[in-house]
Amino acid sequence: MTWEEVEIAKSQIYKLYSYPYANGVTVFIRDITQNRHQENEMKKLERLNLIGQMAAGISHEVRNPITTVRGFLQILQSRSDSAKNKEFMDLMISEIDRANAIITDFLSLAKANVDSTKMLNLNDIINRIYPMCQADAFNCNKEVLLDLGDLPELELNESEIRQLLLNLVRNGLEATPERGQVQIKTYLHGDSVVLAIKDEGTGIPPEVRDKIGTPFLTTKESGTGLGLAISIGIANRHNAKFDFVTGDCGTTFYVSFPLKKAIEEDLNKNK
Repeated sequence: MTWEEVEIAKSQIYKLYSYPYANGVTVFIRDITQNRHQENEMKKLERLNLIGQMAAGISHEVRNPITTVRGFLQILQSRSDSAKNKEFMDLMISEIDRANAIITDFLSLAKANVDSTKMLNLNDIINRIYPMCQADAFNCNKEVLLDLGDLPELELNESEIRQLLLNLVRNGLEATPERGQVQIKTYLHGDSVVLAIKDEGTGIPPEVRDKIGTPFLTTKESGTGLGLAISIGIANRHNAKFDFVTGDCGTTFYVSFPLKKAIEEDLNKNK
């Protein structure tokens, strides 16, 4: 007996078994798409859990001395003889603040659960941050478009969903060429509310696709590689499915939030 895995159109994966005999061969085909997707999701969760444990252990030890250094720099700035070094001190404080921001992002990977949630409409959150997205797009000569469908309310943490949205939109703007567009779309699909953010970039390189969500993995010169990892963590904490489709004409990230009734049905099944 021999077997081989075959992937079709980047969406379906089959395992082919062949049994040769004297006058021919018998072939069995088994669809293992769901198994492979579940394995990939488990690998992503394991990576996030590992990074989260590291973050919880070292973040405070790193942040405390950084805060002390920043405090002394501010004291030095207030002295009358510091004017000639103001430019350098401003730069040092700016870099310290940047390091603190990275630590804050790193810490968010350690969270296992959403702090607090309430029933909210995803479209309302999108509309509240839309002016910020427009400003980001305007600064780089691009455009952010909305296509929002009628949605029921979801159990959400607004702060985390804002962060997820901004991460994905800014990621899309960075990938999109000048005068290009990033689209934010929402719609109802079965028992899920789907958020889709589409850019007009050149797509995710094949060698990176299986590693999407790995902290500190980035193809950008100035990126930290934490944005997508944080977004996936937020989706996981909301029991949402995170996925993407990519190609030469751009990438679309999908976040599918289960409706409350779907979550309750799953819980009842597992009792």
